[in-house]
Amino acid sequence: MIPNSATSPYLLSHKDNPVQWRSWGPEALAEAKAQDKAILLSLGYAGCHWCHVMARESFADAEVAAFINENYIPILVDRDERPDVDVLYQGAAGIMGHSGGWPLNIFLKPDGTPFWVAGYQPKEDRPESPSFLRVARETLAIWKDDRARAEDTAGKIKAAVENLYNRDMTQGEQLNLDLSALRIAQRFDVFFGGLLGSLKFPNAPLVEVLWRAYLRSGMPQFSQIIFTTLDGILFGGVYDHIGGGFFRHALDERWLEPAFEKMLYDQAQMIDICTSVFQFNRNELSRQRVAETIAFLIRDMKVGDAFAASISSGSQSEDGKYYTWSEAEIDAALVGTFSARFKQVYGITRDGNVQGRNLPRRLGNPVPANEADEALLAKQRGMLLAVREKRNRPIRDDRVLTDWNGLAITAIARAGIVFERREWIDLAVKAFDSIVKTLGDGNKLSHVASVAGFADDYANMARAALQLWEVTGEQRFIAQARAWTQELNDHFWNNRNNGYAFYSDTAEPLFVRQRMVFDNPTPAANGTMLTVLTRLALLTGERDYMARASTLGATFPAEASRMLNGSGAFLTGYEYLINSLMIVVVGHKGNARTHDLLRAYWNKPMPNAMVMQIEPGDPLPPGHPASGRGMEGGQPTAYICQAGVCSNPITNAGDLANALTLPPQLRGQQMQGQQRVG
Repeated sequence: MIPNSATSPYLLSHKDNPVQWRSWGPEALAEAKAQDKAILLSLGYAGCHWCHVMARESFADAEVAAFINENYIPILVDRDERPDVDVLYQGAAGIMGHSGGWPLNIFLKPDGTPFWVAGYQPKEDRPESPSFLRVARETLAIWKDDRARAEDTAGKIKAAVENLYNRDMTQGEQLNLDLSALRIAQRFDVFFGGLLGSLKFPNAPLVEVLWRAYLRSGMPQFSQIIFTTLDGILFGGVYDHIGGGFFRHALDERWLEPAFEKMLYDQAQMIDICTSVFQFNRNELSRQRVAETIAFLIRDMKVGDAFAASISSGSQSEDGKYYTWSEAEIDAALVGTFSARFKQVYGITRDGNVQGRNLPRRLGNPVPANEADEALLAKQRGMLLAVREKRNRPIRDDRVLTDWNGLAITAIARAGIVFERREWIDLAVKAFDSIVKTLGDGNKLSHVASVAGFADDYANMARAALQLWEVTGEQRFIAQARAWTQELNDHFWNNRNNGYAFYSDTAEPLFVRQRMVFDNPTPAANGTMLTVLTRLALLTGERDYMARASTLGATFPAEASRMLNGSGAFLTGYEYLINSLMIVVVGHKGNARTHDLLRAYWNKPMPNAMVMQIEPGDPLPPGHPASGRGMEGGQPTAYICQAGVCSNPITNAGDLANALTLPPQLRGQQMQGQQRVG
């Protein structure tokens, strides 16, 4: 029975099912044990189309519900609310030969160990798939009549899952960043960008790996893949050209038709990538996409001062009605504004380009028009947005998830300083303070209201805190990052095999306590914490941080090499660990020359660097290589420090910019990237 206090839109959408759903927890497991019943665990989320189909077909059916209620203890879990449960059982499903995904219907012993798995099953038997009721009956027969088989299967699965997450992962091929990037690049579509396949996701962590490889090496193969991928994403159907923001993925290899769902984590990661590209080539398209996406977050995703989890709806066709247009609707909305030009640029036709309607996209006409045309197109997009706002909106998941907000805060804060938009920095600070106030309790965080925080929550918020410190200089952010890192070290660290576990040692245990190095689909904490720990070590001079970062870096390289497609965050964190540098600017805050030195840093793509501005005479951490150095000739002065050594003093912003210049092979390429406006 779903409690009245539930806030998950996915759980609430099943509240009227005749299936007597329980919430995940020790009470439901104890009930299964007392009645000697197997558990039906069903995992899904609000934006999952097939989850809603299955709910309508099977879970709302009286016959199916009666059978489930009589013979099982049914438990419903929202993957966004309980990612610990979802990640664990997705891993188990993979071991059992299932592709995973949602809905995932997995049958468990009363102790939570799985012994059978299914995904979406139709209401009626089909030649290619048995009905859900048939699967439930056959699984019940195993549980009742062949218990030894169920026990044996569960025991083997538990051992395999334990091995999957908690074996010694230090053995095997060691990590080579350049070779890893090449291997990832070989898996990308050279014609349309993105990982090869019939579905295309932005895969921001992997794009970040390739971007860093390009900045390191200057190899044109990387730039081709990166900019081809970004062309598809930024000009294609996965970008909302009318309202801003990114849809979750494309349903085709050419980025034409999206799955109409917007996730907060995608917005954050794409803002970050576009900001980095802008630092490299001052690309106007990147600036525009960042500004439009942040405007979308402010307009449509704000919950108080923080951000909602997602915007989605139950079916592709319903979502499409909100985001798509008939040609007549375009003409009516743009009457008097030369609508023919808009239709030409954005691919609008009488027959439509998606589901018989039109989704504005610019893949066929990406080259910027003249200034007057671009101003007209911007005006027309605004007019269409005003009309669209009057339609019935897709469902918004209003829950504030700590880890996803951490990603957004980091991205918005960095965009604010790079694009010199103070209001964006203020937006990020307010969101951070809101999370601390509403989901924080001393050094502890909640993932969402009433659910204890996971490693990703602490890692992403610690990273956000350090980004806000770098942008604002406020020391409170360092203190908060240290506190959350201490909580991770005290309660999440695996003392046997090293690395951070997904959930705290104070939480109710699952049948295996997993360690994650794979992104899912947000960056894994064990990758993020490589950057956080290294930054704290450079900031504080405390050796324990670097020792922990080094241990973490030595724990997962072989595993990351084995599963490159899922290890983007670890690869970028590992690079930060081994190549990090700090720029120390000694000068009065507010001084024009101090500002110029700081701008020289923020105008460069330096993914492995951080900048610290200190007042003349202020101390640096003990043992810092710039300790004791001050202003040269009474002028604000910069020092570039790496591996315990600092550069000679630099007082001219142009000289600092030259010192931070990328490898020579890139200098002529900075203005050869995307030069198009969407």
